[in-house]
Amino acid sequence: MNSIKLSICIPTYNRAESLRDCLDRCVRELDFGFPFEIVISDNASTDHTTSVVQEFIERGAPIRYHKGDENVGMIPNVNSAFRLGRGEYLLYLADDDRLIGEEIAEIVAYLDQNPNTTVCHAPWFITDGVTNTDGRPFYHLAEDVVFPRRSYAEVFNFLFRGHVFPEIAVYRRSAIRSAWAPRSICFFAFPLLAHLLDQGDVAFRKKPFYRQVIRSAINRDRQQGGHDIAMTGWDQYRGGLEYFLYFGIKRGRIGTSLDDRTTQEHLCKVFTMERMAVAIRLLIQRGEYLKSYELLTRMEFSGHGEHQQLKEIRNGLPLAAALETLAWQIKSTAGIRSLIISGFLDTSILKERLMKVGFPEKIEIVGEPAEHTKEFMESAAVLVSAQEQRDHFLELGYLPNMVFSQEDLVQTILV
Repeated sequence: MNSIKLSICIPTYNRAESLRDCLDRCVRELDFGFPFEIVISDNASTDHTTSVVQEFIERGAPIRYHKGDENVGMIPNVNSAFRLGRGEYLLYLADDDRLIGEEIAEIVAYLDQNPNTTVCHAPWFITDGVTNTDGRPFYHLAEDVVFPRRSYAEVFNFLFRGHVFPEIAVYRRSAIRSAWAPRSICFFAFPLLAHLLDQGDVAFRKKPFYRQVIRSAINRDRQQGGHDIAMTGWDQYRGGLEYFLYFGIKRGRIGTSLDDRTTQEHLCKVFTMERMAVAIRLLIQRGEYLKSYELLTRMEFSGHGEHQQLKEIRNGLPLAAALETLAWQIKSTAGIRSLIISGFLDTSILKERLMKVGFPEKIEIVGEPAEHTKEFMESAAVLVSAQEQRDHFLELGYLPNMVFSQEDLVQTILV
């Protein structure tokens, strides 16, 4: 008989030191009072991940370690970690995130007492791993709530109203066996929830049991997968919601009249616009202003350009997008080694702004030279403040499409 109550499933790849910190926290902080295991699915790491895991196994940690022969990708490796779990319940843990043991124990007790519940979701803390401080949860619930089997309309309204992402959860192993399936176009969490709701009740608890580390003291330059998806995956989110609605319709639990469909389309669109606004803020934090501007144009077209979250960034975004366009043009053009800035009152501020938008460090920023040699002119870009200055550099023999006026940069930035 299987005596393992909980499997903590950790997919990993080439982050040995982050995994070491994660396992150390698990060993020190988790004491449930019931048997549990840590399942590690190694996506064919080429660093010293194996030796790190072996250290903890020798210390007596309840680890089962599986290393793949080849890198199969992130989502398949997550699936692998779940499939390898022997516990009655399964939960996902990123190799650089953290768990709150006492809250997990409460969820396990709840699931033991409610065998018809297939999954228990909860919001999660956004945690600074450098200062070890928790920010606000990713979403907020005022109270615990349970939805009965196949209550698709009620769950959809709950997801929409609270902007709830059913992403962090403790799953009943017997339910997830047939519920999990890879999703590439639809964000996995919504289809997975649809499948689990098809089998039984689903619960949402207001207290987080998970900490997502957004800034790591172990590897400060690491990619944060959740944020990467949030910056680019808004259409996947919409696809996931549409899948959820489709599943509910096929089960006969969601209306299909013209009014129903119109309302469903509108709610999916509003949800997507919310995620696009979040994506714009995250992109700006990373200094990707041109992508932010492109997203803003789509929100403007959809009638959501005045979104509350965008008010503070609208004024500075056009110039930042224009300068990033200039930086991209110079970086992508072969043989350019210098940028001449001419005709601006304060070139120091302009240089500073260029550095913030990813201007290539290998390109030297200079003033107009005393001598204009052919070799220099063929390897230089020029930025001038007025059209007549552009004519001056063209007459000297600079590359016509590498002499930019201020008007060239801003005339197509329409916000």
